[in-house]
Amino acid sequence: MNQKTKALPTRTLGQGFYASAIGYGAMGLSEFYGPSDDTQSLAMLDEVADAGVTLIDTADMYGRGHNEILIGRFLAAQRSAADSIKVATKCGIDRPKEAEYARGINNSPEYIRACCDASLKRLGVERIDLYYLHRVDPQADITETMGTLKSLVEEGKIAHVGLCEVSAATLEKAHAVYPITALQTEYSLWTRDVELSILPKAKALGIGLVAYLPLGRGFLTGRISSAQELANGDFRRNNPRFQQDSLAHNLQLLESVKAIAERHGATPGQIALAWLLAQGDHIVPIPGTRRSRYLQENLAAAELELSAEDKDELEKVFTSDSVRGERYGEEGMKGVNA
Repeated sequence: MNQKTKALPTRTLGQGFYASAIGYGAMGLSEFYGPSDDTQSLAMLDEVADAGVTLIDTADMYGRGHNEILIGRFLAAQRSAADSIKVATKCGIDRPKEAEYARGINNSPEYIRACCDASLKRLGVERIDLYYLHRVDPQADITETMGTLKSLVEEGKIAHVGLCEVSAATLEKAHAVYPITALQTEYSLWTRDVELSILPKAKALGIGLVAYLPLGRGFLTGRISSAQELANGDFRRNNPRFQQDSLAHNLQLLESVKAIAERHGATPGQIALAWLLAQGDHIVPIPGTRRSRYLQENLAAAELELSAEDKDELEKVFTSDSVRGERYGEEGMKGVNA
């Protein structure tokens, strides 16, 4: 199961938006996971397109615009491939230039419009395929925010609207103003909170779910045994779930994934992705990687079918209460599940 052998199946999110069953999260090409190289990153994006991935995810805050510029360069160089690629980007998180990780949430109409125009320029496109509000400001009126996004659709600047990390109630209220195509939220074996109310609400409203961090920041691949193994500058070194005591506990849970992987002749990461894909055909995970080997490994998970017994075993081990550590530090939790 280590290599991709078939064309990726297609899934439908909301509002007729089609994408490959597994997309690609490009954030790590710019920052957060140690040093990166633009030449290698562009080669990685070429491989992503060649492999049949049709959804590439970015945001204006990734590298403070660098990630969008990188994808813009890729699109400009690969015009034939670019026709089949849908790019999703985001706005709403304001990162001060002088701060490494600190961020604020800004949902004002003026800010959203300015961000959209800047993203269009960096990506080198006339219209953004899917435009997310990255985080919701609890002090802002979501109906006003959605009105701004609706106007951007009417002006032809964006094709589809998405929200990130919102509650079921906020999702429903926003959807009443303008149809939401996709909800992007963290969802994986070790982050299952969305199953309580958010995932059912999205399904009931016909909204697709784009699952970011489907491999638990790499934890579910089984390749991380200590935060000290990670590169300098890798923000997981300070992530609560990767601290020594929490990681030691969480690694015990991972043994169940490894056992099922061995039975299937697969990798732990493939089992984690296969489980996620089995949660609904309106779900599209967007794992990110900077290595060809892991890209092919991730995409091959689309061919893997788990038994009911496999899924039951995994879900008994990985519950909302069994994983130790918050998924973000204080700054990262700003605007989550508003």
